[in-house]
Amino acid sequence: MSALVSSAVLVACLVLGALAVLQICVAAGAPWGRFVWGGAHRVLSRRLRIASAASVVLYAGFAAVLLSRAGILPGGDSLAIRILTWVLFGYFALGVLMNAISRSRAERLTMTPVCAVLAAATLVVALS
Repeated sequence: MSALVSSAVLVACLVLGALAVLQICVAAGAPWGRFVWGGAHRVLSRRLRIASAASVVLYAGFAAVLLSRAGILPGGDSLAIRILTWVLFGYFALGVLMNAISRSRAERLTMTPVCAVLAAATLVVALS
């Protein structure tokens, strides 16, 4: 594994970890809802809190796919992992667009660059 891929995986996992902490906090009732789910709520509704909690599980899965593709976890050369890595890249690239057009200024200013970093890091891993 090259230093570039190692760095990309590290950055992606750190960002996903930070997002997981944010989602745990808003799921627990922290008043930071303007950063997530379109930014329409300061404190999330019960339904959005459940979605935030579920997103933490997804972030762990995203990290596992990237770690696998980078060779840190097994299975990185499998077709499924290669496809999932490209799907993740597409998801994060779409996230850049979706966050950029959010009505929430806070979400636009924070989550757009976060998704851009994740998309770039995932692209590096996908190309490896």
